[in-house]
Amino acid sequence: MKIKRSNFFLIIKRSLLCSLAAGLFFAQSLPAFAEDEIEARLAAQRAMEVQSNTVENWPTGPTVSAESAILIEAGTGAVLYAKNIHEKEYPASTTKILTTLIAAEECSLDEIVTFSHNAVFSIDRSSNHIAIDEGEELTMEQCLNAILIRSANEVSNAVAEHISGTTEAFAQKMNERARELGCVDSNFVNPNGLPDENHYTSAYDLAQIGRAFFDNEMLCNISTTTMLRIPPSDKQPDNIVESSSNEMLQGGEYAYEDLAGAKTGFTSVARSCLVSCAERNGLKLICVVLKDESPLQYEDTISLFEYGFSNFEKVNISQTETKYSIDDAGFFYSENDIFGSSQPLLTLNQDDYIVLPKTADFEDTVSSISYETQEENQAAVITYTYHDVFIGSASLDFAAVQEDTYSFGNNTQSAEGEDSQQTSFVFINIIKVILGIAGLAALIFLLLFLRSFFKNYHFSHRNTRFAWRRSKKKHRRRPQNVNKSLQKRRQAQIRDAKRRSKKRHPIKFRDYD
Repeated sequence: MKIKRSNFFLIIKRSLLCSLAAGLFFAQSLPAFAEDEIEARLAAQRAMEVQSNTVENWPTGPTVSAESAILIEAGTGAVLYAKNIHEKEYPASTTKILTTLIAAEECSLDEIVTFSHNAVFSIDRSSNHIAIDEGEELTMEQCLNAILIRSANEVSNAVAEHISGTTEAFAQKMNERARELGCVDSNFVNPNGLPDENHYTSAYDLAQIGRAFFDNEMLCNISTTTMLRIPPSDKQPDNIVESSSNEMLQGGEYAYEDLAGAKTGFTSVARSCLVSCAERNGLKLICVVLKDESPLQYEDTISLFEYGFSNFEKVNISQTETKYSIDDAGFFYSENDIFGSSQPLLTLNQDDYIVLPKTADFEDTVSSISYETQEENQAAVITYTYHDVFIGSASLDFAAVQEDTYSFGNNTQSAEGEDSQQTSFVFINIIKVILGIAGLAALIFLLLFLRSFFKNYHFSHRNTRFAWRRSKKKHRRRPQNVNKSLQKRRQAQIRDAKRRSKKRHPIKFRDYD
């Protein structure tokens, strides 16, 4: 059957229109389907158990949409909020806090980083980058800025190659450093966090890495900078100006006044991730949320920060601990000893503290002591828990030798016009030590007295033969120190006396009857 040419084109036209309509229909329905799927996943994640909320008398934490979330105190590492903190997750670009931490630890800021072909072209061009070309150069300081502000993936590769030669070798270094920082759930295979099924971590591990990252003032300052500016040079011809996508920074929709540092991350698999740090009234907190949806990662983070600042406080141990026995021996305790100027052997570290719920008292804590410590100046470490939750520790240090002297006529020590801060020491209890020494001396004296008594006292014996034998043995043990000439004279006198006795005659009585 023949089809007219005009009809043929009409059929083709109608088919194309139908295909286009179907395509538009599915294109419109797919986002709706994906949105429904995301909402269902978020609802399931909100319903997940928050493990920290199960602790007795612990402040109840907020409900967050992230699959994994953690809030810790930066100094002690105490976990204040925990939700699936050891669940293995894809970290996306939050990986870069470890990359830049290693770079800051091992490199100087003026080192020159040269971009290789692999560093530039091994990344997906649709991912974050600053369009650096092969052979161009940046300083390490410019690289750190590009990674933390613009999350540039090719720059992360170049820094890794600069430090270790290859990205694979650098990944090994990342894993080693992660273990040193206390990570237990991680395996890193690249320096930028681009998707890889063998590249994963956990909220707990990122918080441990964050403790070191946010302790570096330079990295914190860079991570809170809103604009990246790299001027052109002989080795890099472009004037690079890029802005940060972090909405918690100044000028962002979720700008947070107490923010000290942050790093965002996103991939289609990892979803939205955020590692951040905030400080208020001396309390420094680190928050990690993983597998969240934008902009909920910002809302969850702010909610957790507010929870932490509202419900917890720092308690200095040396100013609060009134008495502490070592091994319950009672020889060391934090009171002034009877001599006033005697030197303490040990002292509680003045800077150590615990993080305690504001509704709890110091007396509610439980402490334990360990003598296993790697620090040379530490004698022991006292660990504190609250309902079996670690809340901090204090080191028991060997006290430094002090030059101050005590005057009985003046109760104040001269400090050249400066008031010295009162220090909590652990002193020897002199009274107990003296009593112990006195008791030991009395015991020794008693033993010596009994020994002398039994040695010199002679008991009467009914069996004279037994007594004679004892006396004979005793005399045998005595040393013969008598002069031999004197013995001879005495023996001669005895012989003469015997002879004279033989010459005598007994008196004979006569019987006259």
